[in-house]
Amino acid sequence: MIFIPIEVNGESLTFLLDTGVKETVLFSLDEKEEVSFFHLEKIMLKGLGTNEAVAAYKSSKNKLEVGGFVDNEHEIYLILDQEFNFSSQVGIPVNGIIGYHFFKNHLVEIDYDRKKVIVYNESHQKIRKRVAKHYHKELISIENNKPYYLTSVVTAEKPRLSKMLIDTGNSDAIWLFLSEADDIKLPSKSIQCFLGRGFSGNVYGQRARISNFTFGEKTFKNPIGTFPDSTSIRSVNFVDDRVGSLGGEVLSRFSVLFDYQNNCIYSKPGDKIESPFNFNMSGLEVQHDGLEWVSQAYQDRSSTAAVFKATQGSDGHVQDNLKIKFELKPIFRIFNVREGSTAALAGVQKNDRIISINGRNTHYLTIENINGLLKSEEGKTIEIEVERNGVILTYKFQLKSIL
Repeated sequence: MIFIPIEVNGESLTFLLDTGVKETVLFSLDEKEEVSFFHLEKIMLKGLGTNEAVAAYKSSKNKLEVGGFVDNEHEIYLILDQEFNFSSQVGIPVNGIIGYHFFKNHLVEIDYDRKKVIVYNESHQKIRKRVAKHYHKELISIENNKPYYLTSVVTAEKPRLSKMLIDTGNSDAIWLFLSEADDIKLPSKSIQCFLGRGFSGNVYGQRARISNFTFGEKTFKNPIGTFPDSTSIRSVNFVDDRVGSLGGEVLSRFSVLFDYQNNCIYSKPGDKIESPFNFNMSGLEVQHDGLEWVSQAYQDRSSTAAVFKATQGSDGHVQDNLKIKFELKPIFRIFNVREGSTAALAGVQKNDRIISINGRNTHYLTIENINGLLKSEEGKTIEIEVERNGVILTYKFQLKSIL
């Protein structure tokens, strides 16, 4: 997923860049952030998830500024439900989501390898020539302010031309909605999973390997398909003929340019184009659970005379320049454990606080580090140290793929 800094009414905030949403949504401010909003109108928002619609406010005439681009007439939807905490799932502070309005007037390039988002003025004709020469062009349709793409998908035997939402805010490869197409079938080997959180609560469904699908002149074989259950998508308003979504696990294998004004998308393979499609084989869903102060002793090697003091340690040895510093470090907790997974069978439980993984203290890890380890390779042994009700427990299990 892609996060960018945006100034909202003079305050610098962090937004998820998400082609799968048509409106700009703000759902979190920390105690140090204060943003003024005007022209408020109370509404209800609904989307992916098992719960009902959530209360929100629509605010107009807001000033958004990013990289020199300014919009003085921006509408923002404010979600007041404190349970909608996206930051805990991605491990960094996230204030909101921006979609269609970021893309609608300009050529926008997302270079996943260089971790850059580039917005071009229409005057950049040289850019268009470069894109035409080096990128693969395909048509998209903009419907309900979102981009849709036709691709060939094979779940069982024969290919099916399928209309997919291009969704940069979805970290999976491909989502398929069984309720929207009778000829798309769930493969015989699948696992029940927690898929994430939407506007209307938690999203659940199945994961399974499908035969193949195509994007950007590349046919991906045996990717992992995600099949949300009917309860999680009951509040979603589908455009005609849509059967699924293409997400970041596919898009991040390319450099992608969106051209909404001309209804097209350009793609060029990146460094990850041949990477295998893996999934979290532990059965653990991990979330960020705040920060805590951690003390650390260190030797001060500076040449400032004022700090050169000798202290005697408990062992009788003289320790030069020993100092203590305090740093804020992340806390991680088990949010969900898949039933029947190797972690569940070993004894790991929901709400366990993670202390270390394979000897590495989680104070020095990120969500990305942890998830990368849990889907690294089948057969890898994971030793996890957790705290439960004040007791430190250690469990061992192996990563096992059942797809």
